[in-house]
Amino acid sequence: MDSTSEAAAAFTRDVNAQALWLQLWINWMVIVNVVGAVIFIRRPEAKWVLAAISLAAIFMIWLHSQYGYQRILGLAHVVFWTPLLVYLWRRREAWNIDKLSGEWIAAVFTTNLISLMIDYADVARYLMGERI
Repeated sequence: MDSTSEAAAAFTRDVNAQALWLQLWINWMVIVNVVGAVIFIRRPEAKWVLAAISLAAIFMIWLHSQYGYQRILGLAHVVFWTPLLVYLWRRREAWNIDKLSGEWIAAVFTTNLISLMIDYADVARYLMGERI
């Protein structure tokens, strides 16, 4: 197994060791972001969602390899999801909420906004010395 695979496996092990509610939340975020983006890939928003979640995952696995399972992991979402949500918000008139794809974008926006509120708090707490 190469170092990238080992890092991803170590990250997955640590996520799987977390409380059930957190595992369910992480699974929800993956389903909403990835599965929806694949289904609605023709929408420009879907391409941006896939890019943001992919880059966030790569960065988060790298952060985990450097710091372990710590609050700093939220930095990956802060860095990549903040611009995504700005982009989605600026395109909100194009969401077309009456269609399933528009409902998906609203779900991505809401889910990632909730995650970002937690992530900003976690990163701030980490910077103030609270590691876990």
